[in-house]
Amino acid sequence: MKSATKTYQVKAAEAKRDWKLIDASGKTLGRLATEIALVLRGKRKATYTPHVDCGDFVVVVNAAKIGLTGRKLTDKKYFRHSPYPGGVRLTAAGEMLEKHPDRMLKLAVAGMLPKTTLGRKLLTKLKVYAGPDHPHGAQMPAPPVVAAH
Repeated sequence: MKSATKTYQVKAAEAKRDWKLIDASGKTLGRLATEIALVLRGKRKATYTPHVDCGDFVVVVNAAKIGLTGRKLTDKKYFRHSPYPGGVRLTAAGEMLEKHPDRMLKLAVAGMLPKTTLGRKLLTKLKVYAGPDHPHGAQMPAPPVVAAH
């Protein structure tokens, strides 16, 4: 016998998107990236629908003060390649943290999102800033509610 209730699926136009502010100072890169990915995806909402963008916008400040464990500052490498033969560019995590801390966090979060058009759309809702200032004050971002593990 089938149940009379139907599973509710939120439509893209009905999704309510808030703005969340996260301070990255003193937090570990991977653990912070997982929290950001969950908020961007909307998995903590009761109306979560896998194929719809129902997550919140995320503003991350103090990305330059992010921490890495172990010897990752010297051993972890970021890989790029130009279209030319021998065009491999390797950058150590310590150097990336000094020059582009926002890019380092975005790459970590991008690896945790779907590799589809939805994932690329979700990544545009992530705003990362190296310092404590951000231009999104008008949106009144609030700190996200973090579930206890």
